[in-house]
Amino acid sequence: MLALVATVRGDATTAFWWMAYTLFVDSIDGTLARAVGVKQVVPFVDGSKLDDIVDYFTYVIVPALFVIWMGLVPGAVAFPVTALVVIASGYGFAQAAAKTADHFFTGFPSYWNVVVFYLYVLGWPLWLNAAVLTILAIAVFVPLRYVYPSRTPTLRWLTITLACLWGAAILWTFVHLNDPPRAVVLGSLLFPIYYVGLSLYLHFAKAPRQSG
Repeated sequence: MLALVATVRGDATTAFWWMAYTLFVDSIDGTLARAVGVKQVVPFVDGSKLDDIVDYFTYVIVPALFVIWMGLVPGAVAFPVTALVVIASGYGFAQAAAKTADHFFTGFPSYWNVVVFYLYVLGWPLWLNAAVLTILAIAVFVPLRYVYPSRTPTLRWLTITLACLWGAAILWTFVHLNDPPRAVVLGSLLFPIYYVGLSLYLHFAKAPRQSG
């Protein structure tokens, strides 16, 4: 909610700080819940369902409003593009195989806050931003398996370590958001590239065994 308030006020820096905070909380909340045995303490509460509701708001609704309010796409297509993002992500969260038993996300996981951050700092043409959002929204429906950073066992600690370094680079960029350090921004893209590359490798490496 605070990210929405900052967005409406035109304060991109504060909005991104709140989005980063929610990303940090989301990365540890499941681990903490399992550590203290929330299912045993409050068995009548479905933590996974609550987590999905919160994630849909923070990862989808907030970034979608940011795109419109900050004018990151052409005005003529702002509503159709963000509507596609919201609808596709609704499907992504609701599908039965959204998270697999072996800890992968199915389809593009709705990291729209991360996508929006890069669209904002890279300063690409608005039509290109719209194209990126559209392609990624369509990718939600493509049943590729994406790494769940904190739970996918393969190279988990390498992924977490790189994610921490990536997070430090992003926070440094927040501090200098009025004049983003181009080298830091471009260097930070190495982690998303690693993430997608590892996801594709694991997806296709497991596919033959699953088919068999």
